[in-house]
Amino acid sequence: MSELIVIGYDGPSVAREAFKTVQRLDRESVVDLTGLAVVSVDQDGETHVDTPGKSEKTAKSATAGALWGLVFGMLILSPATGLVGAAIGGLFGKLSQMGVDATFREKVRSLLGPGSAAVVIMASRIADDEFTAAIGSYGGEVLKTSLAEQDEKDLAAQLAGSQ
Repeated sequence: MSELIVIGYDGPSVAREAFKTVQRLDRESVVDLTGLAVVSVDQDGETHVDTPGKSEKTAKSATAGALWGLVFGMLILSPATGLVGAAIGGLFGKLSQMGVDATFREKVRSLLGPGSAAVVIMASRIADDEFTAAIGSYGGEVLKTSLAEQDEKDLAAQLAGSQ
């Protein structure tokens, strides 16, 4: 099972510091990352994404890259009405079955107004007490959901079939 955590901040500088802390926590095995990004929105409303370089640790999962890209895209990006094809519609449906419903996605998008930023974390394991103690000093609004291992595999298979 993976945890999907999105922490919203008022500005990108705090988010980048939290991002660095999450990377350190990964190196210290407090968290086992399968995906990590900082998403910031500038004053013009343009979205910017920063991700760490590939590491051996996050490259171990065969489905992590595809799944991470899909989950990130479905959470942060919202296709315009009428442009959602059957494959993308099916992926949205799969996310809903996994508990990542429209309400959760809308909450994530609401964190990302102009001038704001968020750290998006997908992890296979988190030592909650240590993680909370290290990341809590940055504040922010936390959104969290779980993704079952079988759901991750099903979603990755559906993604592979839709390409």
